[in-house]
Amino acid sequence: MKKKLAIIGAGIAGLTLANLIKKFSDHEFMLYEKAESLPLDQGYGIQLSPNIIKILNKINFKKINDDNIFNPYKIDFYNLKNKQICDLDLTQFNTGNEKYTTLQRSTLIEFLKDNVYAQHLRFGKRIKEVSEIKEKILIKFDDNTNDLVDYVVGADGIFSNTRSFFEKKKSNPKFRNAIAIRSLLKFNDDLNINSQNISLMLGGNCHLVLYPINKKNEINMVCILRNKKYDPENIKNLLEKKVLSQNMGLKNIFKDDLTSWPLYSTPNMLPSTNNKVFYIGDAFSGFLPTMAQGAGQSVESANELFDLIKNKNSDIQKIYFQARYKKATLVKKRSNFNFFIFHFSSYIMQSIRNFLMKIFLKRKNFINAYLGVVYKN
Repeated sequence: MKKKLAIIGAGIAGLTLANLIKKFSDHEFMLYEKAESLPLDQGYGIQLSPNIIKILNKINFKKINDDNIFNPYKIDFYNLKNKQICDLDLTQFNTGNEKYTTLQRSTLIEFLKDNVYAQHLRFGKRIKEVSEIKEKILIKFDDNTNDLVDYVVGADGIFSNTRSFFEKKKSNPKFRNAIAIRSLLKFNDDLNINSQNISLMLGGNCHLVLYPINKKNEINMVCILRNKKYDPENIKNLLEKKVLSQNMGLKNIFKDDLTSWPLYSTPNMLPSTNNKVFYIGDAFSGFLPTMAQGAGQSVESANELFDLIKNKNSDIQKIYFQARYKKATLVKKRSNFNFFIFHFSSYIMQSIRNFLMKIFLKRKNFINAYLGVVYKN
């Protein structure tokens, strides 16, 4: 039986679900976005593992302009003084057209948007009230419009407003005493990194990630540092104190415009108490960025939910939550562990970590157990 879905949030998760519905089903849907437009000017980078590319290829991602993406060969691990520790071969996870890929978030958003017709997108929409009528959900928006649907999908981020209308029990995101700082750079030899790889620099209470996001020599830089307070007006001073004090040679990385934000994660993953309401992407669970899985898990959760709706499973809520909880828990544990070991402040602990990394990152059994279950399944 044909269903109608309201997808709340036109980010990566919501747009992916919309594309899958449009291409592979006869279900009706509408995407509701609170902003007045999609943020196509956001040039920061994202990383997508091969299993995520496999999902996106179902909606013709392989036809995207090759100049607008990049396929790095390795992750090069350095200490913060730019001395290489070891590397990880990313090509071992690739299969055919499914390759580890880096790109700008806006490139993926634009690709996903272009495959969803304008009549399926509504901007400036904020939920005002919800109610149930004859086994359907009536959504009223603050502009006095409404929609009567079979399913509601919350895809509106870690601070999901949708949850506040359907769930009494809250799992409020937790500030992790850490800050992310981002900039877009042009590659040059002064960076002293391999332009074909992802570079991960580990320091005391901080780490940096630099990687190409296209074939135009543009590099995405993210610095994650631990700090108990987020003060956007004091970012430059914080960088000098926390990062440049360990290596002043990195100062040119931070000379251009910087964007910063506090890091949150979801402490508990809770199912919806309404069997007609689902959460995908960060609305289901927000992760620390230390596995680079935010965008990938948004795509994967959208695909999991779509398969269940398409196949008309009788208990979608239970099956979806169990599968998503299992995968999200795995990613969350890996992300938290990376967050812990990336930021050792003790020189002794850093030396032990670096020694063990050299050993374990060359062992295929360890790589398959730690990363293969995330990147390939």
